[in-house]
Amino acid sequence: MTDSTTASVVSKDGTQITYDRLGFGPPPVVVAGALGLRKSSFVRPWVKALAEHFTVYNYDRRGRGDSGDAKPYTVQREIDDLAALAKEAGGAPFVWGISSGAALALEAAAAGVPMAKLAAYEPPYMIGDVAGRPDPDYEERVRTLIAQGRRDDAVKYFMRTVGVPKFFIVLMRLFPFWKDMRAVAHTLPYDAAVMGGLTLPAERLARIRVPTVVMSGEKSPPALRTGATATAKAIPGAQLRVLPKQSHRIKAAALAAALRAAFLSNGEGVAA
Repeated sequence: MTDSTTASVVSKDGTQITYDRLGFGPPPVVVAGALGLRKSSFVRPWVKALAEHFTVYNYDRRGRGDSGDAKPYTVQREIDDLAALAKEAGGAPFVWGISSGAALALEAAAAGVPMAKLAAYEPPYMIGDVAGRPDPDYEERVRTLIAQGRRDDAVKYFMRTVGVPKFFIVLMRLFPFWKDMRAVAHTLPYDAAVMGGLTLPAERLARIRVPTVVMSGEKSPPALRTGATATAKAIPGAQLRVLPKQSHRIKAAALAAALRAAFLSNGEGVAA
């Protein structure tokens, strides 16, 4: 793996989006989920593993890390950011997104952003009356916490919403990565906007013409597995892969193997 090169692109609205490029091979763009930074402790292992097989473009989504921001926030602006990264990565790169980052990548594909192939890992659309569904006013509540300057409370509220036990949230606050999450807490409403109330956007997904693999983990909560299944069914020609022994926090080696299969093969015989 080569050393990382840091550069930036300018999005349609003039916002600077910073990325790292590393590795050899065909280019995928990595789209992180909520609170993810390109330097996050949970993002770096994924990128390192992928860089053994790909030239990885790992960027800070707007409002995070070294990337800029512009008000008001719109999902379209984040789609434009990904379009700028895609152009920088050769015009039609592979794209992998996780969680709300997967939802953003799907929205970009539906909007016509050029991609060679797309892999979406557990976009958290909630199907039916599932356990663990977020509060109906989640987006409004997290916006209020941010407006009041209560960043720690916003991160804790998000963590509780995604099912992290209170005991672990207390422990998490003792680790250095909590500072990073707190620093980007103001982008939690951005991810909430991308998710649109966590409702499956079936009509938009049906517009996707990019070859797509939707992935979920065998050990992930049933709601996430159900959402992945529904997502794959909504996208014309999409495939579903359930990765053995994986959870929502997919391990780097498993991710690299899954994306090699998704991006570097013909996609025939992919089993759910």
